Amino acid sequence: MSKQLEKILEAALRRLEQLLPPSPPPTDWQASIAFRWRKGTGHKSGGGWLQPVRYVHRMKLSDLQGIAPQIVKVEQNTRQFLERRPANNVLLTGARGTGKSSIVKGLLNKYHKQGLRLIEVEKSDLMDLPNIVDSVAGRPERFLVFCDDLSFHGAEEGYIALKVALDGSISTTAENMLIYATSNRRHLMPEYMAENLETKYIGDEIHPGETVEEKISLSERFGVWVTFYPFDQDEYLVIVAHWLTSFSCSRKDIEQSREEALQWSLQRGSRSGRVAYQFARDWAGRRAGGSGAGQHAKKK
Repeated sequence: MSKQLEKILEAALRRLEQLLPPSPPPTDWQASIAFRWRKGTGHKSGGGWLQPVRYVHRMKLSDLQGIAPQIVKVEQNTRQFLERRPANNVLLTGARGTGKSSIVKGLLNKYHKQGLRLIEVEKSDLMDLPNIVDSVAGRPERFLVFCDDLSFHGAEEGYIALKVALDGSISTTAENMLIYATSNRRHLMPEYMAENLETKYIGDEIHPGETVEEKISLSERFGVWVTFYPFDQDEYLVIVAHWLTSFSCSRKDIEQSREEALQWSLQRGSRSGRVAYQFARDWAGRRAGGSGAGQHAKKK
């Protein structure tokens, strides 16, 4: 090959390199206790990297009211994982705004000094789970791969990837990694009345149809199921009182807020913990500004 041709090829390669996106930096494990999986090219993980979260939500488990049994169950599994004892992947399902995601955030806040770390993964990126496993393999920390508000509408790529990652491949997840997912759907997929027509009755035995079996096959790969239920009125008011107390409101203020808190929940069509927290922020903020809750109620 002539020297002139070599120079032409080298110049062409330099131009091509300028067109390629820059390689992301290696993961800075000391920068945060939580990370997000980001898509990209040119990284050794094969198309993505772990981005440290600058501002981590410091939720306290003690702030989560009305879900003590659920906290105990998830926390026990997490402690087993941190102590390198056998532990399971966890699926948290049920009513919206009842603390499913907050429990995971609270666990991170409580146990990060013991090495717990969180990796947030979007549903569309679940096909990258093998790359995430490779990224954390051999690290001394203990990682929870967190998929929030997860649901599927069919055999999507993410559905298949998650199913394989949980239990269905000749390879396994890293010893220092578990998957925690939340969903408003018990089996992560919509359920239709027509699917029940596939059920067969043989004597006293019930045999679900293939469609139902397929939908259950993903959720049953999570070793721990934790269910959350809607709050009744009294539980909702207890949560409101807790948050108002955290915002330095007096007992008298809390009593005065009761009627407005109930009106707020009716307007939202929900008595969830999220709605209670939002009301408490609004009411405490208005009180601090001197507008007064009573004046606001009169305007309504």
